[in-house]
Amino acid sequence: METIDIFAESDRQTLPGRQLAAIREAAPAFHDWFSATGRVRAVRTLDLVGLPYPTEYALFRAHSQIASPFVRITNRFLVVQFEDHDGILRTMLVGPTDVDLAGNTAYFEALGARLPGAVQSVAVKRYRTVPEHLAEIGLSPADIDYVTFDHLHTQDIRRWFGTTEPQPDLAAKGMADRNEPVEPFFPNAELLIMRREWEQFPGEHPLQRRWFQGRTYPAVRTDRIRLLDDDVLLGPGVALVNTPGHTVGNHSIVLNTSAGVFTSSENGMMPEAYAPEASAIPGLRGYAEETGFEVVLNSNTPESSGVQYNSMIKEKLIAGRGGAAGETVQHFCSSEMSSWWFSQRTGPGEIFEEITDGVLDVNPRAQRSPTRTRTRASA
Repeated sequence: METIDIFAESDRQTLPGRQLAAIREAAPAFHDWFSATGRVRAVRTLDLVGLPYPTEYALFRAHSQIASPFVRITNRFLVVQFEDHDGILRTMLVGPTDVDLAGNTAYFEALGARLPGAVQSVAVKRYRTVPEHLAEIGLSPADIDYVTFDHLHTQDIRRWFGTTEPQPDLAAKGMADRNEPVEPFFPNAELLIMRREWEQFPGEHPLQRRWFQGRTYPAVRTDRIRLLDDDVLLGPGVALVNTPGHTVGNHSIVLNTSAGVFTSSENGMMPEAYAPEASAIPGLRGYAEETGFEVVLNSNTPESSGVQYNSMIKEKLIAGRGGAAGETVQHFCSSEMSSWWFSQRTGPGEIFEEITDGVLDVNPRAQRSPTRTRTRASA
């Protein structure tokens, strides 16, 4: 991994206005530099679950001008293949939520308790799980080198990375042996996560607590965690860049594809959140005209709105432009607003829904020497 220092000056700024000015200067330079590093080998995006999400969270204060109390979001993960700095093909999963366990997040537990079963069956749509998707495209769990999440809201990663002790709650659901630690589903994978995001557990702030499953993290095997302090280039065309604000350790995935540069996170809920002044949604466009705001935050945890705003500007200036008119900010939302009969006046307008680029190698580890070993970095 190669440390990137293009945003070092903006990262040093503690005043949000000065930080924003530094980001505006650095982000175009990052875009040009990153574009020249090369392209990823392949990208696929795969749907996990569609569910209702409060409009007041999805569209920040713009929600007051929009009638529907809920929008629909579709949560997806990405499969990314790229060559590392040694020319070795790597496979990374971005945001592979364990949907079976994500529902234990306090917020979704409370929401589920208020929705009758019949309503849930209509409002929530389950797609294939992560293991099912991987099997369908021909990848095995052992093929995965890296896993990353832009942030850890709702995530319970015990099954993915294993635990140091038995987990009675998983055993009660038939997901683990009652008397043994959980074996990692991804035996060769490391979790790449920002240090600040990982080290907040336990001890989350009350504003954070109902969106995290912090109680599950002390049991996770730390030899499978690589903590990052800086922006990093993993290989040609793939980088992880600090974008805090939505959470304290949020980061964005940056990919250079044949269609240009994409950013990906859950800072915003649709491409129009990055260009609200041009939105087809009247309430969103009116809000931008009234306030002069250039982005609309996903604000379920209001930890640091000014910093999150700056991070979205960073994403907006890094990303290329695409879509039908060639003007859409190429931000792929890990949870993206989707069309829904219940929120027709809310939109969304133009969305990406998927990225399919290149051809995935379904036997990515075959090219490696059997004597080659990888050094793991522990927490």
